[in-house]
Amino acid sequence: MTQQNTVEALSFEEALGELETIVRTLETGEAALEDSISSYERGALLKKHCQEKLRDAQAKIEKISINQDGSIKTEPLDQA
Repeated sequence: MTQQNTVEALSFEEALGELETIVRTLETGEAALEDSISSYERGALLKKHCQEKLRDAQAKIEKISINQDGSIKTEPLDQA
């Protein structure tokens, strides 16, 4: 299984948690260069995955409105 496939299987929360761990590790500067490069590459995949998950969630958010007759309607949330 490739690194991309393993990232795609993660939930948003799992990916974000792993990304936070990678950032903390890289910030210490104590990892070996090869490990840092590998962690950075994994972090880039995790960041992309999180961005896609957020974009998908945002596309599903709808604004709920009540019509004058009391019925409810939904419409896409303004992308302001």
